Amino acid sequence: MDENKCILLLEKHGIKPTSNRIVIAKSLAACENPVSMKELEDQIITIDKSNIFRTLTLFRDNHLVHTVEDGAGGTKYELCFSKSIETDEDEHMHFFCERCHKTFCLYDMPIPDLCIPLGYQMHSVNFMIKGLCPKCSKKKQ
Repeated sequence: MDENKCILLLEKHGIKPTSNRIVIAKSLAACENPVSMKELEDQIITIDKSNIFRTLTLFRDNHLVHTVEDGAGGTKYELCFSKSIETDEDEHMHFFCERCHKTFCLYDMPIPDLCIPLGYQMHSVNFMIKGLCPKCSKKKQ
C-alpha cells in the first residue's frame, strides 16, 4: 500500500496521518498474516515500542486494526479494511498452526451472526481454529 492510500485509510477512520502512523499502517498492510507487537518492532526499528503500542491502540479504537488472540496466549494485529469507524464489517475467522505457531487469516470464512443471551453486550468476536496448516500437514506425512 502506498503512502497516499495509507493517508486516505487513516483519515477515513478519523486518525490524523502522522509520519509514524503512516509507517505503522504501511507495515501492517505489507504483512500477509496478523503480526505481534514484537514482529512489528523488529520490522520498524525507527519507532520505539511505546509509540508502536499507542498507535496500535489508537488504530484498534478507531477500527483500523483487528486484534486477534493468536491461540498461544498472545495478541496479533492485522489491518482492517472496513468502511466504517463504528464497525468491522470485514471480520473473519483465523487459523493457528500448532506446529509453526503462525496465525493465518481465513478471509473467505466470515464471522457468523450470533445471538447472545439477553442482558449480554457483545463488543467483539474472535474465532480461532487450531490445527496444522497445509505446509505443516505435509511435513507430518
